[in-house]
Amino acid sequence: MKKNVILIGKMLTRKKKTLSLAESCTGGYISHLITSVPGSSKHFKGGIVAYNNTVKQDLLGVKERTLKNFGAVSAECALEMARGVRKKLKSNYAIAVTGIAGPGGAVKGKPVGTVYIAFASEKEQLVERVQLKGSRDKVIHQTARKALQMLLNEL
Repeated sequence: MKKNVILIGKMLTRKKKTLSLAESCTGGYISHLITSVPGSSKHFKGGIVAYNNTVKQDLLGVKERTLKNFGAVSAECALEMARGVRKKLKSNYAIAVTGIAGPGGAVKGKPVGTVYIAFASEKEQLVERVQLKGSRDKVIHQTARKALQMLLNEL
């Protein structure tokens, strides 16, 4: 994972582009990985840990109807989080993650390990649903790995 973080940093710096993050189920872990590399301030604007729906709405601009109709763990919410953090922190690219890390929190159609990862740039927006297995820590680590891989693929 560290290699991907270093590679992402080099690519962003070379392109003179910036990144921001909106994290829910990972609780800031992806931001930690990025800032663990010296020089990340050249390309990393920051992150918002939006663990509570109020924060998703107030800071990231997630619509109340999105949360009512689709839930916080949804493609729609993840995309609004990514768009919101990109706009709020004025970055070129954004990644957002929202999901159920467990061991509790499962709902009908969304078992523990359900995660949505969204990417947003000026030109492109995409979201991926992944179903992960394992302990809470494993779900968090796998989510970070998949989010970083998505970002790398888009760069």
